[in-house]
Amino acid sequence: MNVLITGRLPDRVLADIEATSKVVQNRADRPMDREAILQQIDGKDGLLCMITDTVDSELLDRAPGLKIIANYGVGFNNIDVAAATRRGILVTNTPGVLTDATADITFALLLAAGRRVVAGDRYTREGRFRFWAPFHFLGSEISGKTLGIVGMGRIGQAVARRAIGFNMTLLYSSRQRLPVETERALNATHVNLEALLARSDFVSLHVPLTEQTHHLIDAAALNRMRPEAFLINTSRGPVVDEAALCTALQNRTIAGAGLDVYEHEPAVTSGLLVLDNVVLLPHAGSATIETRTKMARMAADNLLAGLADQKPPNCLNWDTLYDK
Repeated sequence: MNVLITGRLPDRVLADIEATSKVVQNRADRPMDREAILQQIDGKDGLLCMITDTVDSELLDRAPGLKIIANYGVGFNNIDVAAATRRGILVTNTPGVLTDATADITFALLLAAGRRVVAGDRYTREGRFRFWAPFHFLGSEISGKTLGIVGMGRIGQAVARRAIGFNMTLLYSSRQRLPVETERALNATHVNLEALLARSDFVSLHVPLTEQTHHLIDAAALNRMRPEAFLINTSRGPVVDEAALCTALQNRTIAGAGLDVYEHEPAVTSGLLVLDNVVLLPHAGSATIETRTKMARMAADNLLAGLADQKPPNCLNWDTLYDK
C-alpha cells in the first residue's frame, strides 16, 4: 500500500505503518504545503492527515485510488466527509483521547485569565516589579464562583469534575440533559444558554462546530454576560464571533477571556493581540506527550484497518457506506 502522512509521528507508530506500506511523510514539524500534498496524493491508498490540512474535492480528485483518510484529531471540519463518502473513501478521527488534556488546558486558561497570570509574568520579566501594593494585579477569585459549561459531553464533564475541587457552582446548557444521577454527582444544574450567560462568572465552551453553533457566542450573547465574567474557548474558533469578542474586551463588556482556538486560525484578530485581558494559546489543548502519542496511535490504527479492508475503530462514515 502507498500512504501519504502529512505530519510527524512517533517513531514506533511510524514503524508500524512502514511495516505494511510504502510511506511518503512530511518530517518537518510544521504543516505540509498544500501544493506538495496535491502533488504527492496521486497513487496513494491511504492518507493520514493533520487537522491543518484541507481535504476537499480538489484533493480527492487527485487520488482516485484512495481508500481511507485518517485524521490526526477529533475535529474533522477540515475534511469534506460528504465528498469522500461519494467516492467510497472511509474517514476517521481520534475521539476520546484528548478529554483530560483539554480539560486541563481549560482550567489553565480559566486560572490564567482570572488571576492575570500572563500579565503578571510579563510585568515581572520586564523588571517592573519593584514593590508590593494592595491594588496591584487584582484579579478574580476562582473558588466559590459560578462556572457555566456550554456543551456537557466528555470534555465538559471533565471540566465540571475539576471545578468541584474549586467549590464552584456549576451550571450547564446542552442539547441533551444529563441523567439525574450524573447531575447529582457533578452538582450541576441544567439551564438554558441565556440564563447560563447571565449567571456565570466563567463561561467555558465545549461544543462541536456546526451550523447551529457557528457564532453561538456573538455580540448579543456577550452582552448577556456579566461585566465581571470571563469567556473560555477550547472548542472551535468559529463558535465565537471574534470581532464581537474583541469589542467586548476593549469596552470591558466582560472582564476577560482565555482562548486556545480562533475563528480564522492560525490568524488571530489583530485587536486581541494588544489586549491585556485575554490569554492566547496556540491551539495547545491536546499538546501533551501522552495525548499526542495516543492520537498518533489511534490515527495509525484507523489507517491500517482501512487499508486492510476492515472497519476502522473510529470511522465517521462506515454506516453510510456499508450498513445501509
